[in-house]
Amino acid sequence: MSKLSYSSYFFVGIAGTGMSALAQYAKGLGCKVAGSDRLFDNPSNVDTKSKLLAEGIDCYPQNASGIDATTKCLVVSTAIESSNIEIQKANQLHIPIITRSQLLAEIGGTKKTIAIAGTSGKSTTSAMLFDILQYVNYDASIISGAGLTRLIKQNKIGNAYVGSGEWLVIEADESDGSIINYQPEIGVLLNVEKDHKEVEELIELFKIFKKNTKNKFIVNASNSIAASFTEDNKVNFSCTNGAAFYQSKNYKQVGASIYFEVLDVKFCIHTIGKHNMENALAAIATACILGVTVQQCANALLQYEGIYRRNQIIGKKNGITLIDDYAHNPAKVAAALSSAQAFSDHVVAWFQPHGFEPTRFLRHEFVNEIASVMRPSDVFFMSEIYYAGGTVAKTISANDLIYDLKSKGVRAIYVENRDNLVAAAKIYLVENSVFLLMGARDPSLESYASAVFSQL
Repeated sequence: MSKLSYSSYFFVGIAGTGMSALAQYAKGLGCKVAGSDRLFDNPSNVDTKSKLLAEGIDCYPQNASGIDATTKCLVVSTAIESSNIEIQKANQLHIPIITRSQLLAEIGGTKKTIAIAGTSGKSTTSAMLFDILQYVNYDASIISGAGLTRLIKQNKIGNAYVGSGEWLVIEADESDGSIINYQPEIGVLLNVEKDHKEVEELIELFKIFKKNTKNKFIVNASNSIAASFTEDNKVNFSCTNGAAFYQSKNYKQVGASIYFEVLDVKFCIHTIGKHNMENALAAIATACILGVTVQQCANALLQYEGIYRRNQIIGKKNGITLIDDYAHNPAKVAAALSSAQAFSDHVVAWFQPHGFEPTRFLRHEFVNEIASVMRPSDVFFMSEIYYAGGTVAKTISANDLIYDLKSKGVRAIYVENRDNLVAAAKIYLVENSVFLLMGARDPSLESYASAVFSQL
């Protein structure tokens, strides 16, 4: 197992999903690891902090108290501003500072890396592929954007695992442009949609990603833009009639499970939504390149337990099924709605956008995608945009999107404070309804679903 450049690392913002995964992975490689987070005082981060401490990772408030001359390297995300007190102290002590993506790129060089890229589905595809590789005893490693249920059950955060095998599965993030730093053995492109960047800018990033991929490049032939990156149809996947060897057929969703076939092998996965079949196809195509059979993929995915806050069914109470989902961009919100609609003729959905700039950038896409899937029997609630701090122009409100949705005939309702959501939604929650909660980036959302469930 290759060593990293430094023997110890200090992570600024360690409670974040991406940072906590790298911190755990570095610890798993034998490094001394510590970190800070300004949200450690928030009750929603108590669990994250306790699990980091259990891994032997020291946690500090974000006041530079954890940084001294013994700190070998400071790791920051692109969201950390240069005025941050810990960055300033590191500069004073001449401690090297690297970004999250730079460390991930270095970790990627320690094993044969499979990088999963695309606007949507990276975490789920990574988890499915990891499960397949574990099933066939490859003992792969993973650095994920979400906690895997199978690892969470071991009282871990669940977004990182250091295995003894030669393969490492990572998510290649296009949102901050860091995707160009990776040089994977295998690259996978799931889809290309406007999200953090315009499509034209994303295409240029994915071109570099493809160029940097050393061996096989797998694309989703069902997605028109992703399909344009095709290198070899024999490794591609598709849920339509696109040019691809791994094609699905006979898809159906029954309750909380999906069924389909690939190369005459029958699959059953205990998750919901056609988009999750696409994610599974990506994992299947990738695993087969590594010598796994389609039947082994089916056997492994039958045992797939899902990932945290991705189509997560919280439970059913008083005839109402509550689903919690990380959906946060237009395509993901529409996919989560479609998945919930397969459960019931009546879906009551709620969405909390994150960030004023992202919401402003994607306003029309959000409205169009949501309106395209909402049925007359469905109701869509939205609360005010989550503000994570920093300097930002608050020149848009979630109510602006509600107004746009109403103009398109959607039954849309604005509830500024989400604490009032259940009271406002109760008149719409009839027998056999699905109550769908959606949102990301806000750490308190991890406990919000439980709070809603207790009020049903």
